[in-house]
Amino acid sequence: MTRRSRTLLLALGALGLGASSISSYVHYKLLTEASYTSFCDVNATVSCTQAYLSRYGSFWGVPVALAGVFFFVLVLLIAGVAGKEKSPARDSAPAYIFALSTMGLAFVLYLGWASYVQLKTFCILCAITYVAVIGIFLVSGGATTIPMTTLPRRARRDLRSLVSSPVALVILLMFLVGAGSVLAFFPREAIAPPQAAALPPLTDQQRAELAAWWNVQPKMDVPIPNAGEKVQIVVFSDFQCPHCRTAHESYRGVVARRTADGRVRFLLKHFPLEVECNPAAPGSHTASCEAAAAVVEARPLGNAEKMTDWLFSHQTTLTPSVVRQAASDIGGIKDFNGAYGAALTEVRGDAAMGAKLGVSSTPTIFINGRKLPAGVMPAQYFDMLIELELQRIK
Repeated sequence: MTRRSRTLLLALGALGLGASSISSYVHYKLLTEASYTSFCDVNATVSCTQAYLSRYGSFWGVPVALAGVFFFVLVLLIAGVAGKEKSPARDSAPAYIFALSTMGLAFVLYLGWASYVQLKTFCILCAITYVAVIGIFLVSGGATTIPMTTLPRRARRDLRSLVSSPVALVILLMFLVGAGSVLAFFPREAIAPPQAAALPPLTDQQRAELAAWWNVQPKMDVPIPNAGEKVQIVVFSDFQCPHCRTAHESYRGVVARRTADGRVRFLLKHFPLEVECNPAAPGSHTASCEAAAAVVEARPLGNAEKMTDWLFSHQTTLTPSVVRQAASDIGGIKDFNGAYGAALTEVRGDAAMGAKLGVSSTPTIFINGRKLPAGVMPAQYFDMLIELELQRIK
């Protein structure tokens, strides 16, 4: 490996590592903060969020961005350590990187096809990693001077040298431990919803403290007519919001039990984080208007709840075309486009109501006009607040 080739590989590896590290950070924030908007979400077409939260954003539970981090770290280690002038593996290092980058090239070609053809989305950070991988492939291929057929034999020899070198062995172990730790602690597709049944009941002190806090919360005038219920729960939600999915899955049992006798009424209002139907919201969720409209159109058919459950359970794969297909298959909607305009009018009305009530993130929940704090509280706290309102009415 020449000094020039080594310098180019180190530079390309550093470029790719920087882009994939930022991508991993953005992906992490999207999974853990419902209102987070990435700096690379320019519009519906130029959007990192659309790529990361799609079905192509992870493989076997591992975010693609993290796979990029591991790839570029390996390239930097091989070029930086094995490619040194006095390294016994100096001649083999370009071939190792070339073999690794050949697999990487196949992967980025697939991801590029998925992004540009399937999702019709341009991800700036993704494009930088694609360029870095292609550059590494070309440079390492040009720097390889040994027959690739000799690589297995050379690899066995170099592995023996690696094991005999304490420094190299420590570096390898640090890489493996670091990679394992990152994979273990990185959140998966959505935040795991807390399960009410697994949570301990509230103590008397907790109940007293919650009641004291709830009694001093200001009450807002939510402009939804009362239909005879004692407690009205209004949730402003977005089908592409991870915390909204968590709230839906955490509270569905409480809502089903509490609404059974008619004393409690639950209303889902739409607050999509997409400018098409919510001008006050950021445009990071590019299928949320279609998802909200699908639920509106499914309601007269009696399939709104089924449509809601499906959308939340397939949250990370939603695109406008996926939603339209599901509207037909799950919601029984025969002419989604024909009813889309009228449905969008209702969605915009919900979003405008939310804006007047000060909604700025999702989910935002009101119980009899009192606003719950941001985030998703444990289900037994949510249930207790409903009970407090029922007692207040009595």
